[in-house]
Amino acid sequence: MNRSASSNTAPNHGIKRLCVFCGSSSGHNPAYANAAERLGRELATAGISLVFGGGRVGLMGALANSVLAAGGRAVGVIPKSLVEKEIAHTSLSELHIVDSMHERKALMADLADAFALLPGGFGSWEEFCEMFTWLQLGIHRKPCAILNVAGYYDSLIMQAARAVSDGFLPASHHESLLIETDPRSLLSRLATAPVVQESKWISKQER
Repeated sequence: MNRSASSNTAPNHGIKRLCVFCGSSSGHNPAYANAAERLGRELATAGISLVFGGGRVGLMGALANSVLAAGGRAVGVIPKSLVEKEIAHTSLSELHIVDSMHERKALMADLADAFALLPGGFGSWEEFCEMFTWLQLGIHRKPCAILNVAGYYDSLIMQAARAVSDGFLPASHHESLLIETDPRSLLSRLATAPVVQESKWISKQER
């Protein structure tokens, strides 16, 4: 899905570290793990470091293992409380163990130049949506993308369009949300994507 840049955007000049949010489970469809592994290989080939949740199970593990197997760098960030639940990956290039989920998200945001969402549950959605909200608010100027594997995020994409039509999301912000089905295309879009310059959700006149 390609969208043209709006007039309220500024160019992005490539990424060195991509933060990926994805499930600590693999899901029932093998396409999810396959996509995570393909993205891992593409990251390593492009020389882009992975920043992720630090687990070695589910899509997180498949993604990180693929990056490492291809000679890339994988940096994990995981709270102490989840070291056992998400089974912290101990073979990473770097593993940061923090005190809370808030610290986890803040550090991942600091380490990354861009953000991507792969299939996952509420935890993955919440983390990605917060990063996209920070982009809306002007807290950062880092592009955000969804890898829509096997139509997994079709409903979320439809909901975002509904938010625009019902007046809850500016069209320029909606246009800045990148959506791809192919890992290589996703990285290409992220590397050249303009990012939204508007930091207000609505104007005073619309309140």
